[in-house]
Amino acid sequence: MDINKIPMPDDKGYFGEYGGQIIPPYLVVIMDEIKDAYLEISQTKAFQDELNDLYANYVGRPSPIYYAKRLSEKLGGAKIFLKREDLNHTGAHKINHCLGEALLAKHMGKTKVLAETGAGQHGVALATACA
Repeated sequence: MDINKIPMPDDKGYFGEYGGQIIPPYLVVIMDEIKDAYLEISQTKAFQDELNDLYANYVGRPSPIYYAKRLSEKLGGAKIFLKREDLNHTGAHKINHCLGEALLAKHMGKTKVLAETGAGQHGVALATACA
């Protein structure tokens, strides 16, 4: 994936007229530090290689594609395929982001991370990635 082809926000977090940060003032400095580290580290070969290795050897990416034959027959017309993100460690796609987050924290020399979680799956995935 070429990150240079992905639309990126400006230095204030906006995509045109949309975007920005909705965070308490005391987190602004911390978020700026994370942003700066991400921009510096994320495109390095070492970071990309380590993240890709984790995806391949820990998460099990690329995720398998499953042909849902009976569902395709039942609905008629289209052949339906399912991307099996449920086979990832922690049972969902959230581990993909969390591995990147934990790896960024490691490269920054951080020993703590923060998870926003509703049902708990993001917290579980982030704890797994940090372990």
